[in-house]
Parts: sequence; structure tokens; C-alpha cells
Amino acid sequence: MPERRTVALVTLGCARNEVDSEELAGRLAADGWELVEDAADADVAVVNTCGFVEAAKKDSVDALLEANDLKAAAKEGGGRTQAVVAVGCMAERYGKELAEALPEADGVLGFDDYADISDRLQTILSGGIHASHTPRDRRKLLPISPAERQDAAGVALPGHAQTAAEPAPAPQDLPEGVAPASGPRAPLRRRLGSEPVASVKLASGCDRRCSFCAIPSFRGSFISRRPSDVLAETRWLAEQGVKEVMLVSENNTSYGKDLGDIRLLETLLPELAAVDGIERIRVSYLQPAEMRPGLIDVLTGTDKVAPYFDLSFQHSAPGVLRAMRRFGDTDRFLELLETIRTKAPEAGARSNFIVGFPGESESDLAELERFLNEARLDAIGVFGYSDEEGTEAAGYDGKLDPEVVAERLDRVSRLAEELTAQRAAERVGETVRVLVDRVDDEDDGIVGRAAHQAPETDGVTLLTSGRDLRPGRMVEAKVVASEGVDLVAEVLSVVGTGCSEEAGR
Repeated sequence: MPERRTVALVTLGCARNEVDSEELAGRLAADGWELVEDAADADVAVVNTCGFVEAAKKDSVDALLEANDLKAAAKEGGGRTQAVVAVGCMAERYGKELAEALPEADGVLGFDDYADISDRLQTILSGGIHASHTPRDRRKLLPISPAERQDAAGVALPGHAQTAAEPAPAPQDLPEGVAPASGPRAPLRRRLGSEPVASVKLASGCDRRCSFCAIPSFRGSFISRRPSDVLAETRWLAEQGVKEVMLVSENNTSYGKDLGDIRLLETLLPELAAVDGIERIRVSYLQPAEMRPGLIDVLTGTDKVAPYFDLSFQHSAPGVLRAMRRFGDTDRFLELLETIRTKAPEAGARSNFIVGFPGESESDLAELERFLNEARLDAIGVFGYSDEEGTEAAGYDGKLDPEVVAERLDRVSRLAEELTAQRAAERVGETVRVLVDRVDDEDDGIVGRAAHQAPETDGVTLLTSGRDLRPGRMVEAKVVASEGVDLVAEVLSVVGTGCSEEAGR
């Protein structure tokens, strides 16, 4: 009998990282590793790091140090952990530099190592050393022309799986719960949770050159997954009990441009919504400058596609936006929101904003506040500007004092909290369709999300009535109150696959 090998995956950062972790889990499970939830029960703790902003980097380092504490405890007979390995964006971005700065990690693996993750972990577990990779600008790995990227071989694309020019055959006898690779770019995948919602990667990378963002340098240029692979993965997730699929990438509005059809998302969404067992499709990461009438029509008029608009505004003052290498202004953004709400008055809208950007004046900040006051957004994320190495903005003049940035961050954050609470209050009286996420009789009771609420970011809906509800059930409910960004609703009926009965009171 082969020796038992256990591994735990600790995931930080965004939903894209969660998908990558499940791809790694699929590869490891297919090669005989036993996946465990608690790092203390694992021979190897793999930390999927985030390299986006300083706070996320700190969280990643803290997670690696916590895993190292488990390794130290195991040496004294208090656990099992023998090795700690860093993967993900921070590992890819810094490579050898991270390994030197954090000797507690037994390995720092980049995206190029994902296809051979089992061998890499086995080498490290056996006491060997796998050299940390040397970071490189991943934008240069794919052809400049988007149309030529689909045929590029040998480039690691997390969530797209295959990197070789001639794909290796998928394992024949896959463990239960591992998605079969249905095509050359369809990854093995193993779910790491049982939630009724799961993310599906629509594309990887980004061709935009925002002056504050380093993501394209370590995630690479934009490349779409083929619709057949996205559909196959969605069908597999539905078989695993998933009811809501969230499409993720660095920029979903660019989907299809490298496949010869920039409107491909408009045709793909109805096909995904028709997958048996799926009750809701949600699209995230939309660029305002790339929104088009046809996409708005599909997002607001297709059954089971959430009228949800995760729009990356970042600011609304024209001068700041141009310095960010972005487009638009307050009035154009408000016109976009008005167009959406004309078609779907109940549509959800959220965005993130950066305050304290180099050169931002008081009038620029006032313009942003004007936009926020008129936009009626359901969720608002506010970040204070800080330099990211390797970005254009890091070399800008006109940097604001950290105290000024902190004050503006506090000021706009307080405004955002007030405005999103007001927006939630506006929804009192609405009938919403809620997906039940969890049932906890001793704590929160029945917790779900309406169409305008994405997982973990946009608040929840607390259901005050209903019978026999369990995670994954979809219900119609009437909003009777709000608490901050959260809603309180009474169940009217249970809907969804195989269900159409009145709910108990």
C-alpha cells in the first residue's frame, strides 16, 4: 500500500486564487495525495498567497509563519506538518526574493510549477530542494496579438491547466470528486468546500495598463478560456451540488477578444444559465469603459443570470482617472448606471475606489463624493493609495502625505458605509430571490444572498421564516428590514430545481 501523504491548501486573496487552489487540489488528489482541511493534520501545508496590496502580502506572510509554527510543533511531537510551501501571486511575483526573506518556507513555487505540483511537493517532503523560480514579466510570454494567444504552448495559465505543446493524457482512474480534464485547457479540479456557490475562471491576465496595478506583470496578458471548457466545468460543478456559479477573471468584459468574438460572453451566458441544476450565474470584474449595450441586455434580461454589475470605477474625477490610465468621469458613470437601472431597476451595482492617488486634489475628492452620493451603489470598497513596486504610479510626483491619505480613506469610508446602508434601506419592500448559503439555528439562523449580493463582499440576507431550508435552496422572499448593508426578509416560497411550494411561516 502506498505511503499516506496528506496536504492542506490555505487560500488567501480573491476568488481567482480559490479556483487555482481547487485546480492544485485536483492535481494532487489525482496523484494520490489526501486532502485535509486543517494544516495541522497535513504533511505539507500549501499557502496560496496574494500579492495585490501590502495588507494582502502581510496576511500571506502571516499565514506562512503560522504554518511554520505548526511545523515547529510537529517536531516536538505536537502535530504532523513537515513542510510549508508558498504558491500563488506573491510567490510568483517575488520568487527567490521571497524565499530569501522568508526562510521558514520550505519551497516557493511559481505558476510554472503548478503542472508538476505533486512532484514538487514530494521532493520537498522528502527533504530535497526545489529551486525557487526567478520572477519574470509574464506579459511577455504570450504573443502581443490576442488572436495568436490561443495557440501558444508552454505557458502556465492557472485555471487553464495544460501548458505542454502536446497535452498529456488525463489520469484514467480519478478519485471521486475530481473533475476530469475534458480538453487541452480544462483543468482537473477538486472542490475544497461544500458551499452552494463556486467560481469558474473565464479568462486569465489583463491587457489594461492601469498605472497603479502590478497584476498584469505577474498574471500575464489576457487570454480567454474556450466556451466549451467553461461549460464543461459548470456542468461538473452542478453535478457536485453547486447552485450559483460566479465567473471570474481580471477583466470579464474582454472575454472572447482573442477568440475572434468580443461579444462571446453575450452568447455564453444563456448557455451557462441553461445548465441543469444551476440556479444563478453571476459575472464579476467588469470594466466600465468596455461595457456595451448587448452585454447589459443579457445581464439584465436573461433568466438565472443575476442583474449584478461589479464595475471597476476606481475614481470619478477625470484628472485622477487619466493619471490612472483609465477612462470616464462622474457623469458618464452615472449614465451607465442609469442605463442599467432603466432595464432592471432592481439591479445590483458595486465598485472599488482608490483615494489619495498622487495629485488628487480636494476638488477631485469632492467629485468622487458627488458620484458616490448619486450612484446608489449596493457595496463600496475604499482603499488608500500606496505605491506598488513596478508600477507607473510609483514614480509619479505629487504624492500625498500618508496622514492625508489616511484621513481621506476614513472620510470616504464613512460616507460609503452611510450610503450603502441607505441603499439597503431602499430595498425594503422588494421581493428578492435568495440562495441559502448556510443554516445555523444557534447563531445567525438562515443566511443567504440576493442577486445583488456576491459571496463575502456585498452583505447577506437573513431569512426570518421558512421550513426545511438547507444550503443550496433558492427562495422568493420579501425584504422587511435592513441592517447596514444586510437585508432581513420573510420567505414567500421555495423555488428552483424540483421545488415550487409555499414556504411555512
